Amino acid sequence: MNAPRVLASLGARDTGNAQRCRPHDWLNLAAILLRVDEKRAREAWAACERFLTGFAPTERDPHSTLLTLAERAPALGDADRYGGGVLAERLEARVAGLLGKDAAVWMPSGTMAQQIALRIHARRTGGELVAFHPLCHLDVHEERGYEWLHGLRASLLGHRDRLVTAKDVEELGEPVAALLLELPQRDLGGRLPSWDDLVAIVDAARARGAAVHLDGARLWQCAPFYERGLAEIAALFDTVYVSFYKDLRALAGCMLAGPGDVIAEARVWQIRHGGRMFTAYPFLLSAESGLDEVLPRMPAYVSHTRAVGEVLAGLDDVSVVPSPPQAAMFHLHVRRDHERLEEASLELAEETKTWVASFWRVGADPAVAVTEITIGEANLAVMPGQAAELYTELLRRSA
Repeated sequence: MNAPRVLASLGARDTGNAQRCRPHDWLNLAAILLRVDEKRAREAWAACERFLTGFAPTERDPHSTLLTLAERAPALGDADRYGGGVLAERLEARVAGLLGKDAAVWMPSGTMAQQIALRIHARRTGGELVAFHPLCHLDVHEERGYEWLHGLRASLLGHRDRLVTAKDVEELGEPVAALLLELPQRDLGGRLPSWDDLVAIVDAARARGAAVHLDGARLWQCAPFYERGLAEIAALFDTVYVSFYKDLRALAGCMLAGPGDVIAEARVWQIRHGGRMFTAYPFLLSAESGLDEVLPRMPAYVSHTRAVGEVLAGLDDVSVVPSPPQAAMFHLHVRRDHERLEEASLELAEETKTWVASFWRVGADPAVAVTEITIGEANLAVMPGQAAELYTELLRRSA
């Protein structure tokens, strides 16, 4: 077969740990386990020339990024100092405008920004209970910092295998200070509620006196699905967090946006968290670069994702979740042993120099392996038909 070039998987081989971990813990487990094939997989990824999914090495190379940013720097004003200065203020005003909010503040991490947002909402409503989906990033991936640092309690909302509904909010057993929603829901394959369902969820929360916060780490992907601008989507929420590094390829950092008084208080909490840096110059530069160069391309990424999802959904033993994809990502469920898929992925990467999956994990059905497909600039070179060829060969080798 004249297969285009494929990727090596970073799936974990410790099946004992796999049995003890919740399925969504694999995103952490795959990154930290020391595995026999990790070195081989990283070398295969670094040698690849095309990428069906994920970042190319050059997109995550700090040296290349800093050199590129240095070329932009003279035109972007003086470096910030402790959160102030032309560059910081311009970026904050720009994102506040994009999201239709009064103000915004740059922070080094979403973990910090979202804890602060929930803390402020809780203090203002006089409660300590916040509600979010069972796969919420704050609960699953952040060591429950909201509880340990801020004394907040969590009510897990709805069922882990589906999106939150208005009925879930209406059936909450006690009052909550804030409701957090994630758009799109990454651990569910990038699923999004319909616009009417989203409005109903927010209305149900407000009817109970709760503030509503958006985990919009990947909000940039959502506008094509809703056929609405970012500001119209964000208008449903009191506060909004957006990430700069996940989709926009910035070095790090995020923005928290909302009413002016909330953001003013958030700046105080940023200091308390140790998040007000002497300068965030390279992070601010890279965030502006992402807004300038990557954000306008997001509709193309979503369109390509849908096309790739359509052809892969037509293969035997393959399911796309959700189908069709709603954002610039989806989950791929393949009826194969995950270790055989890992080995076949490594072989194809080494032979064809094309990356086709990030890692494989065992799904809810032990006979099904799952991977996440994310689409950005590096992935547009692999056409949908070529993606089908690659996975046809992957299925043959892993049978």
